[in-house]
Amino acid sequence: MSPALQVPAHAAGWLRAAAPLARPTATHVAEWLAFAVPFARPAVATICLSAIAYYLYAIRCAREFFRQPPRAASNAPPPISILKPIRGLDVEAYENFASFCRQDYPQYELIFGAEAEDEPGLEAARTIARDFPGTEIKIVVNGRSIGTNPKVSNLANMAAEAKYSNLLVSDSDIRVDPSHLSTLARPLSDPRVGVVTCLYRSKAARAAGWIDALGLSTEFQPSVLVARKLEGMSFAMGSGILIRRGVLSSIGGFTAFADYLADDFQLGNRPSQLGYRVELSSYVVEHRLDTATAQELLWHQMRWYRGIRASRPWGYAGLVFTQGVAAALALLLLTPLSPAALALAAVTVGVRMAMAWYIAVRWLKDEAASRFLWLIPARDLLSFLLWLCGFFGGTIVWRGERFRLERGGRLVPFGLELTPADDSTPAPAVR
Repeated sequence: MSPALQVPAHAAGWLRAAAPLARPTATHVAEWLAFAVPFARPAVATICLSAIAYYLYAIRCAREFFRQPPRAASNAPPPISILKPIRGLDVEAYENFASFCRQDYPQYELIFGAEAEDEPGLEAARTIARDFPGTEIKIVVNGRSIGTNPKVSNLANMAAEAKYSNLLVSDSDIRVDPSHLSTLARPLSDPRVGVVTCLYRSKAARAAGWIDALGLSTEFQPSVLVARKLEGMSFAMGSGILIRRGVLSSIGGFTAFADYLADDFQLGNRPSQLGYRVELSSYVVEHRLDTATAQELLWHQMRWYRGIRASRPWGYAGLVFTQGVAAALALLLLTPLSPAALALAAVTVGVRMAMAWYIAVRWLKDEAASRFLWLIPARDLLSFLLWLCGFFGGTIVWRGERFRLERGGRLVPFGLELTPADDSTPAPAVR
């Protein structure tokens, strides 16, 4: 062999290890595993340690958030227009809607919106209007579309009929108590606050729904508290988004993100880029989850994971360092007879369970976590598999329709090509 074609000695080992990939047999797979395991052990051990640190930090963040003194009430609570988009008929829709008619708040209106007269939820809305004549209620039926996200079009149509300068976007599956508006509105006494959002606890009626709810309360809600502490709130959640109309106008109104999946993320992220503060309220709403089947659970989770990947790709990849249960299992499989590995795996799972209990049970009072805390390791393994799947593909199913999800979270219906959007970052506000 000529000198130019000679393989360096240090590279020969890598080539021999990679050879089984080209001609795999049982022997070759065993050789590859023998080569890879020494590298995998420290990697999964590192993930275990990072996950422990994350869980402990989440506990600290929750303790700080839930123990902070309540914000003083404003002397003049601002009037609020509540926007309730309707699509289908949610579980216990009447009681969900009625809870917003029992608010201990001086001035507000409740607006229900739908795209068509045949929406099943409109009957519940009209019943509410008859049963609560003392509450100012409007029902808007308008099929005007401003983008591929039908919910955002619905919100825009309702906002055009709203008479107050503060808009509360609240999903139709949310239930609250009479103090909801007064608590949510308190941060608006600070003129620097442009958006207020809130955490939620979920309740389900079927097995698939409880599994879904368990992940929301013990995985997603802790991540919100950690994000708030590390970088400040730069997003909002559909459980409740109170936004000043002027702030909404400054980001281009609902039209600016009418082609995006995560409208709740956009309603918080775009104002934060303009310099407005997004505040996380101390109020925790109840979320009535109607996930009925395993297929609905999987599509809901995949929509969530792919939505995060499209909106924040680096943050999505960084979730690997929070996958403690999967890493603990991998560590035990790689080093089955190691007392140190067993101890690290046990501590990882133990701290994970402690974090879930402290946040979801102790503070959120979440029913799914209270009843099924013991299922968290299995639920985390499911989340890990779905997280891996979220790296691939861009198809989501939402409200019974299929979409292609583009980078940035833009929705494209199957069979339709959209013109490129201007995704430039808004300029900072001058204060």
